[in-house]
Amino acid sequence: MSLTPSVWFSRLSLGARIALISVASSLLSALLLLVIAFDQLVDDFEQVVEQRQQLETRAYALEMDDSLRQRLDALELLGARMTDGISLKPLPDIQQLLRQPSRALALFDDGVQILDAGAVVIAESQPVPGRLGTGYADRRHFKRAMNSGESTISHPIIGRKTGVPLLSFVAPIKSGEGQLLGLVSAAVPLANDSLLPHPEKTASGTLFKVLDTETFTQVDSVAHDGRILDLPEPGVDPLTDAALSGVTAGVVTGADGQTWIYATRHLDRVGWVLLQAVPFEQAVAPARASFQRFLTLSAALLLFVLIAVTLLSGAISQPLNRMASAIRRWLERPDSELRLDVSGPPEVRNLAIAFNQLMSERDSLDAVKDQFVATVSHELRTPLTAIGGALKLVHAGAGGALPAKAAGLVDIALRNSEQLQQLVSDLLDFSRAVNRQLSVDLVPVSVADALADAAAAHQTTAASRNVRLCAEPGPAAWVVADKHRLRQILDNYVSNAIRFSPADHSVQLFAAPAGPGRIRLFVADQGKGVPEAFRPRLFQRFAQAEPNTARGRAGTGLGLAICRELAELMDGEVGYRFREGAQFWVELPVTDQPEERNHGHDSAQP
Repeated sequence: MSLTPSVWFSRLSLGARIALISVASSLLSALLLLVIAFDQLVDDFEQVVEQRQQLETRAYALEMDDSLRQRLDALELLGARMTDGISLKPLPDIQQLLRQPSRALALFDDGVQILDAGAVVIAESQPVPGRLGTGYADRRHFKRAMNSGESTISHPIIGRKTGVPLLSFVAPIKSGEGQLLGLVSAAVPLANDSLLPHPEKTASGTLFKVLDTETFTQVDSVAHDGRILDLPEPGVDPLTDAALSGVTAGVVTGADGQTWIYATRHLDRVGWVLLQAVPFEQAVAPARASFQRFLTLSAALLLFVLIAVTLLSGAISQPLNRMASAIRRWLERPDSELRLDVSGPPEVRNLAIAFNQLMSERDSLDAVKDQFVATVSHELRTPLTAIGGALKLVHAGAGGALPAKAAGLVDIALRNSEQLQQLVSDLLDFSRAVNRQLSVDLVPVSVADALADAAAAHQTTAASRNVRLCAEPGPAAWVVADKHRLRQILDNYVSNAIRFSPADHSVQLFAAPAGPGRIRLFVADQGKGVPEAFRPRLFQRFAQAEPNTARGRAGTGLGLAICRELAELMDGEVGYRFREGAQFWVELPVTDQPEERNHGHDSAQP
């Protein structure tokens, strides 16, 4: 029968589990690291390629802009020679100047033309049939030059006389006063290698395009029929769309499914966008090579980790196995004392120490529990019953008449005897209180009376310890509570305060508002307070401030836990704070005075 992975894993030893988990986590971490590292590596190479593309397109743009600027400057210089400052020179002089060598003639292989102020050709350096006398005032770039008086460059056009795709340059000829006298013009075929970079000159696999943003044509590509290629419609070629979107660099998948890393540069002088792109694989290839080296190194390190984890897991599991064997032997004989050997690695030693402390606390708690049950069952209830009965007889006059002072002391003793008997019964009913099975009689209780009664009941005990016990008058408030249960909580607080108060100091009982419809009854002493480390366990059952119960103060540790349970039964809560001494409080809901309640009830009767 085949085993499921969970059953198979549960049958492994601890050492094998540690080794398996460590190796699996190391492998998972390594794979995650490899994925992250590869992605980061690809991103880094992608950024490097993008930056390189941007630098190259910027260099192309600067080169092209410089070439265009040189041609315009040459035409402007030549135009300046065609005027005497007032008007154009005579036509023979102009023709003579066009035959002389100049930088403009060197830059424009197809010649230069001189036009009058109406953009009509009056002279040319290289004759073209029918060009003399031709007007170009209808051309947009000629209009711009004539209207603005600035040199201009056309968008890609078809030569009117040559019939080839070209770029036309126009520079105005001005008088000394800035009046337009004429124009000097020249053209460069787009196929001229000196004007545009060509894809065949770029690196292998690199795509280069020059896009005209006004005419939406591809400047660098001339169709075989002599026409400039129009750009694809939007949405047909994602690469072209990305170039025209204004985003200067990025990654895009072309219409053929190939992914490109592209960069663009805008040439403001002519409104062109230079686009250069390389296949994404060119960026991934170096990253893959680096990743393979990293993968080899990671595999070697993982093998080393596997060996080390196997050895260390065995060293860790051996002392744990010894502990398990010792505990199993103790389970066979629970009455025997078990203490683990504190040796081995720090974690194992800490585990052994914690287990030994747990066993010591268990033994102490068992002893306290047994002592508590025995005390309640045999040493408290029977003597208290006898004491209470004797006090009742004395109080009833069975032993004769008592002096006034003695009668008062007997009254106090009788009340406290009855209170003690009730407390013993309450301790035995503690489990019922925890399970909300203990009933309470909720009635209006005067806060001032409750504080005064609690203080009066403990005056004798306080005096015996040289502690002053006083109850402040407090607010004239009434709370909804069980009078006896509230007294039980205050008695517990007061007895603890007297026990832990320094001699010649005071214990105060007072009340203060605790929010809308709530009030808190405080019992405050001037002692050192509860240790901060113990405060989270302050109201837990069988909890004492001394960690080692064998050395703690005598008691069961149930007093404050009983207070908490009783307060919750009365829709209240208990707490502690330190204000120049320990202050324990019980918070209860406020109610109206009984007289007001009864008056309202009577008025409702017919």
